Amino acid sequence: MFTTTKTRPTFLKKTSPPQPTTTVMAPTTSKTKRPIFPIQSSLLTTLLCIILFTIPALLLLHTPPASICNPFSTTTPSSFSGDLRSAEFSWNRLSFSSSIPPPVVLKIAVFTRKWPLGTTPGGMERHAYTLYTDLATRGHQIHIFTSPPFEDVSLITANTTNAPIVHFLEDAEPGQWRYNKAWEQYEEENGKRPFDVIHTESVALPHHKARDVPNLAVSWHGIALESVSSSIYQDLLRRPVEPMSQSFNKSLQVMIPKVLNEIRFFRNYQHHIAISDSCGEMLRDVYQIPSKRVHVIVNGVNENDFREDPESGKKFRSKIGVPENASLVLGVAGRLVKDKGHPLLYEAFANLIKKYKHVYLVVAGSGPWQQRYMELGSQVIVLGSMNPSELRGFYNAIDIFVNPTLRPQGLDLTLMEAMMAGKPVMASRFPSIKGTILVDDEYGFMFSPNVESLVESLELVVAEGPRRLAQRGKACRRYASSMFTARKMALAYERLFLCIKDETFCIYP
Repeated sequence: MFTTTKTRPTFLKKTSPPQPTTTVMAPTTSKTKRPIFPIQSSLLTTLLCIILFTIPALLLLHTPPASICNPFSTTTPSSFSGDLRSAEFSWNRLSFSSSIPPPVVLKIAVFTRKWPLGTTPGGMERHAYTLYTDLATRGHQIHIFTSPPFEDVSLITANTTNAPIVHFLEDAEPGQWRYNKAWEQYEEENGKRPFDVIHTESVALPHHKARDVPNLAVSWHGIALESVSSSIYQDLLRRPVEPMSQSFNKSLQVMIPKVLNEIRFFRNYQHHIAISDSCGEMLRDVYQIPSKRVHVIVNGVNENDFREDPESGKKFRSKIGVPENASLVLGVAGRLVKDKGHPLLYEAFANLIKKYKHVYLVVAGSGPWQQRYMELGSQVIVLGSMNPSELRGFYNAIDIFVNPTLRPQGLDLTLMEAMMAGKPVMASRFPSIKGTILVDDEYGFMFSPNVESLVESLELVVAEGPRRLAQRGKACRRYASSMFTARKMALAYERLFLCIKDETFCIYP
């Protein structure tokens, strides 16, 4: 929800009168848009890169599914003190008090391609909404510069006083992002009172604009180097008799030059926020960003929306038709597309139900694989896109959450939501997940991104059963509550923004 003040309306748009709104959120994800540079890639470069990236991927595929080796688990800053800019671990691990008001009220400009007003926002939009709604309640003045919504802004109503002020682009089509227009609106507002901090979600503000802004921070929800790995994992699912797809070869020709260009232009952003420990490592080690300019802050979810609620889980099971004699219920949520790993889960579960007649899979989401899941029969319950109000029931109705993603980039919010609801997780063995989510064997299971490894992990889960999984879920809830709450994320961002404004705030505690 958004708000108005006596001197300024919530939504600023010169061409029409401002109207307030009510916002509805939903758990879907979308890909981050990035500029593609028309640089030709030679055959030699492509082959070299295939070798460089495929060998580690093949080694990864042979890692046993039940063992979790976490290189970041020993870096917990139990007694950290000093300059926060030297911290190479997630700031979520530190303690920032929510009961103490911010020492300075900041004026913050946010550039984001979309701002969620409808029912199906992507992961990056959900992150921005959760973060800045929370920072606004802390008293900071938040200005969002974003593309016009598809929804009718005149239907928006306001219920609160502390909320972000949203500036929709003028003379732009719904959903059309035009950073030059956003910059013009920013400069107009900046002239009234200069912004203390500017924040851009990925490349919503291009590097040639960002290089002249010293108080700017960029959050990376995925980088091209990780996208190359994603293409490789997807191609490895190809059967031996199938030829390599033209799209795979084309994607490498596009992505390799993009990686090189990112390494060259990322340095133009003064501060970099990585949303996983592994992304922070890549920015320092591969993208060559000085360590003091890279800050790891993991995304968070609303702890009131995602919590343990066994009663709602029972009602949800009954509502969707899970039989009382079900021995195990697995759940998966999100966009039902190839790069989210649904071909992998589809085949693995098809193998599993040949042996176990009382194991069920609940699928929440929509996409090309929705119909395929329906073809597996009565042991798969396909719900389609879910109303946000039903999410708590969904998570509480399952015994374990499965995320078969083939995308190493970013960090899916669904994993955090499930853990906050007290559920263990099964997830692809990627550095971002291994280093930030499944940091302890007790939290669940990891599998290599292939059918055999996933089936092996599913067998282990069936053998454990709901009672043991519930014990794991308790541990997940404790860990998630200490790391993945919206308030934890917002307080970490607040401290970084204070540090950017005044270096005296960079010293912890």
